[in-house]
Order: sequence, then C-alpha cells, then structure tokens
Amino acid sequence: MRVRRRPSFGLAMIPIVFLIVSLSCGVLIYGADPHIPLLATTVVAAILGKCLGYTWEYMERGIIDTILPAMQAILIQMIIGVIIGTWILGGIVPTMIYYGLQILSPGIFLPATALICAVVSLATGSAWTTAGTVGIALLGVGQGLNIDMPLVAGAIISGAYFGDKMSPLSDSTNLAPAVTGVKLFDHISHMIKTTSVSFVIALILYSVIGMRYAGRTLNVEGIEALLTALQGQFTITPMLLLPPLLVILMVSLKMPAIPGLLGGSILGAVFAVIYQGAGIGEIIEAAHYGYLSETGFGAVDKLLTRGGLDSMMFTVSLILVAMSFGGIVERICVLEVIGERLLRFAKSTGSLVATTAATCIFCNFTMSDQYLAIVVPGRMFKEKYEEEGLHLKNLSRVLEDTGTLTSSLVPWSTCGAFMYATLAVHPFAYLPFAFLNLINPIVSVIYGYLGITMERTDGKKAKDAKLV
Repeated sequence: MRVRRRPSFGLAMIPIVFLIVSLSCGVLIYGADPHIPLLATTVVAAILGKCLGYTWEYMERGIIDTILPAMQAILIQMIIGVIIGTWILGGIVPTMIYYGLQILSPGIFLPATALICAVVSLATGSAWTTAGTVGIALLGVGQGLNIDMPLVAGAIISGAYFGDKMSPLSDSTNLAPAVTGVKLFDHISHMIKTTSVSFVIALILYSVIGMRYAGRTLNVEGIEALLTALQGQFTITPMLLLPPLLVILMVSLKMPAIPGLLGGSILGAVFAVIYQGAGIGEIIEAAHYGYLSETGFGAVDKLLTRGGLDSMMFTVSLILVAMSFGGIVERICVLEVIGERLLRFAKSTGSLVATTAATCIFCNFTMSDQYLAIVVPGRMFKEKYEEEGLHLKNLSRVLEDTGTLTSSLVPWSTCGAFMYATLAVHPFAYLPFAFLNLINPIVSVIYGYLGITMERTDGKKAKDAKLV
C-alpha cells in the first residue's frame, strides 16, 4: 500500500500557480473560456496527488464529495433558466420592464435597484432568484434609461447579495453558523454591524453616481419606442406582476426552493397561454432553448433573447470542472498546507481576521464555490479563534463578509458564472460597481484591526492585541 504524504508548501503552490498562469493566458491573452484552463489545472493537481501517493479512486471521491453539496444549486440554476424563458414568453418580464420604465427615473434608478433587489432577496433568501427575476427586468429598465449595463448589474448584485447574506432563508446564512457552531440569529445580528454600514455606503455611492444621470435629458422618444415595441409583441397587464409576487411569497413561506421555482416556471407557462396565446410547442421551446425576440427593435431583442435550460449548460459545465479541481486540491491537503502557512501571519486580532478574509477570497478563486469558501476556512480557522478567546460569531461573520460576497466577482465560480449567464454582463465588468461586495470585506477587516464589535467569549470586546 502506497503511503500518502502531505505536500510541502512549495509543492502545494504548483496547482495554484498553474491555475493563475493558465487562466491568465487562456482568458486574457487568447480570449478562451475558463473551462479548459481549469480542466488542465485539475489534471496537474491530480498528477501531484499521484506523486504524493494518493490513488485516483481517493481523489475521485474528493471530486464527487465536493460536487454533491452543490447539486441543489446546479438544479436551481437550471430551473431559473427555464423561468427566464417562460417568463419572457408569458410577458411577465416585459411587463415589469414596461411599468418600471414609467415609474423609475435615471436619478434614483441605481439606489432604487439596489433596494428593490435587497428586499426581494431578503424575502426569498436567494441572490440567484432575485437576479433571475426582478434583476432581468431592472436590467431592461436601466437599458431603456440609457444607464451603463455594468453599473446596473453592480447595483443588482449588491442588493441581491445583501438579502442573500442577511436572510434566515439563505443557504449561506445557515451554512456559516452551522460550520462554526453559532446560533443562526446570533450570526445574523452580528453581521448587521458590518453589513448595514457597508450597504449604506453602497447606497450613497449609487446615489452620487445617479446624480450624473439625473442631469441628462431623458430620451423620451427612445423610451416610447421601447414601450411601443414591448406592447407590439406582448399583452401588457398588471395581472402579469402576479407570478413574481407569488414566487416571492412561496419562498418566503419556507417552501423548498426547487418546488417553489418550478411553480414559478409553471406559472410563466400558464400566463403565456392565457395572456400571450402561446401554444405548447412555443412553451417547450422557450423553456428549453430560451425566448427569441424578433421585434425588430435592437435593444429589446438583445435584452429579451435569453433564458432556457440550455442557456445554463455553459455555466453548469464550468461549475463541474471548477469544483472537480477544488475537490482534488482539498483531498490532497493542498489547501490545508497553504492555510497553515497563512496562519503564521495571524499575529493580532486584526491580522487573524484579515487572514481569514484572504483565505475565503482565495478559496473563491481556486475552489470556485461560495459554499467551499465558507466551509474550508471555517474548519481551518475555528480552532484558532477558540484558542484566542474570540467568539465564533466573529468567524462566522467574516466567512460571510468575504466568502459569500466575493463569490459573484469570480467569473469561474458558481455565483460569478451564474450572474454572467443571467445578466449577460461579465463579472469583471460589473466588479468595480458591485459596491457592497467590495466594501463589506474591507469593513470587516477594519473592524478586526480596530476591535469594533469583535466580541470575546467572556463577552468583552477584543482589542487588537498581540495573539499569544
């Protein structure tokens, strides 16, 4: 029997360095999608594992164990593709765009978008559901108001992840305290102290940027043309606002996500028959391949030609490849070795928080999944927080402040890939404008260094003293 051994730090860095180089060359130089660079890196990690004495069967089990927890997210992603297709065919998304264009003005649009998405995401506990429903509609409104799409996508992401992070219905909000052994509502109340400040700053920034658009002359003719194009292709009625309200209600009443979202897609099909006169063949086509808009109005056609089960297969395949790599590097102790090296930098409360945050971000870039970016650092640092007398809700908060919020900024992560497929805006394009996702990790680290709300197990606040 071959003896398995842990890699040295130098060996552990081989797949990480190869990942950075292959993605940089593939994506930035050759304009390739990240799938093959990630697959090549997975092969390199597997070869390293073999050299360390790990069998392929052992590493394969790591791949399967890593993918299995993400299967629900993959299924949800596929269903949301169906929802988008049927909701556009049924006139639901066009109706939300139609009324949104008449209610929202350019000056208040960005902060309003963030707030609307935050409310919907708080009710549903899902950034994905929010982006795939009201997010699509708000993107259309922003396009009609001539607001840059990366800005709109950034506001949608900020709002959606505020709710996803703070809602007791959210998977990540339940996962972080479960990993660290903290009560759910203790975790949520502790997160309010960093997230509320970050979201207020984000809203201020969106309001300031929105003032630039408030001074512009509104393109009334362009908006009227867009509204006319929507009315020409769809029956527009307030009744079509009912399905999104029902989906939000179903999920907020704790109906499991998959049945609730399937119910939403069925509602889309029913409303397509009732209000748009769609046939069964058209519904199947839209659910499978997405909706094809042919109004002749370029902006509308570009916005509404999307959705369908097939549209999510690019993202699903990316998730499977990325998580295969994550499963192997965790199985052969690469992340464990790197984590131990990172702990050497934790000389104070602030540096411990900063190290935890950096590890969460690192996991999002290398393991490509927000759940792993919570679970792996949570396991890695739990003992250290306990040793230093820091309450574990500090750890659970940092895991969410960084692991949850930076996941959508990585193009090859599950969240980043989903947002790209749904909003059709590249994560690197909306990254500078996803203010909450950028500010919250910084606020979390600042709190660590200043000892703000960093509670110890004796109930006292931690100061940035040297860790013994």
